[in-house]
Amino acid sequence: MTFKARESLSEQIAGHLAGQIIRGEMLAGDRIQELRVAGELEVSRGSVREALLILQRRHLIDILPRRGAVVKDMSESHVRGLYELIQVLLGLVIRKAIKNVREEDLDPIIALIHELQVAASDRDVDRFFDLSFQFLEHAYPFARNAFVEEVLTDLHPALQRTYFMALHLDGDEMKECLSFYKALVETIFRRDVRSALEIIREFAERQSELVQESITRARQIEAAWSGRRNR
Repeated sequence: MTFKARESLSEQIAGHLAGQIIRGEMLAGDRIQELRVAGELEVSRGSVREALLILQRRHLIDILPRRGAVVKDMSESHVRGLYELIQVLLGLVIRKAIKNVREEDLDPIIALIHELQVAASDRDVDRFFDLSFQFLEHAYPFARNAFVEEVLTDLHPALQRTYFMALHLDGDEMKECLSFYKALVETIFRRDVRSALEIIREFAERQSELVQESITRARQIEAAWSGRRNR
């Protein structure tokens, strides 16, 4: 694997592993072995260890006594708590945007809306996924609060994990997300805080429920198969 100089080595390793977790190539409970990762990526174990601490801070793994690093379980309560926090923080960002942003500051976000529209029309889920988080990253500085930006950045990988799942669970999810982004920008132009907060709440609750229902169904299927094997 070739790494880029603009990021620390541990950040790049963390990004590589995060991508595997987000895409479901590593599943909840899977162990991440420092020695194996170091060998595959041709990096030191110290760099891998630092990368695992980054992933722990970003809510993708747990580091457990005697087991080491394991991919974090994505339970219904985990998903619900994540979206409740995202709702609060994104609401703060948009309130600040409505108060302070000039219309020309929204030009990059409007350009991204057009690109999201194309990706949705082409049914290009991977492109839509990437553009969605570019949209959010452009919005976060509107908060004018470094603490809020840092917390949201650390939450990104956990949100990417659930968002990736949502896009693959429902064929209409891209259309729903695109409508959300458009409506959010419209509320900023109208300086309509109440509508913006309601739009964010509805989106967060709907997508949270979609992912939670999938997790519940998967657990029920697993329990049914386990019961059959034990007969």
